[in-house]
Amino acid sequence: MKHEIRFMAANGGGTIVNTSSGAGVIGIAGQAAYAATKHAVIGLSKSAALESIGDGVRINVVAPGIIDTRMIGRVSGGTEQGRQAMVDQEPIGRLGTPEEIASAVLWLSADESAFTVGHTLVVDGGQTVG
Repeated sequence: MKHEIRFMAANGGGTIVNTSSGAGVIGIAGQAAYAATKHAVIGLSKSAALESIGDGVRINVVAPGIIDTRMIGRVSGGTEQGRQAMVDQEPIGRLGTPEEIASAVLWLSADESAFTVGHTLVVDGGQTVG
């Protein structure tokens, strides 16, 4: 990210959207190392956002929940029961879509979010609310 910031600052600014996870805003039993890395992405992004905003570089984070990708097939064991167990973790009653995450990233990158700096946008169907 330091090279991106340097390049963007030298060229009038820009926007960086890093990817964390819902695990970056909560703890997960049995997943300490994973949660720690996702918390680190958020902490690094917040610090970098404060350091680089004066150079016209905005940094934010998107934190997806369980998204319906090919990886879900591997994580769920490739069974309908495994998939349903993942759906059951989502209060909204379904998995998210890659398009929903892309929309969040686009908004964080757009002029409409120009006052949004160092924010973590959690897009997880309500999974981390409780």
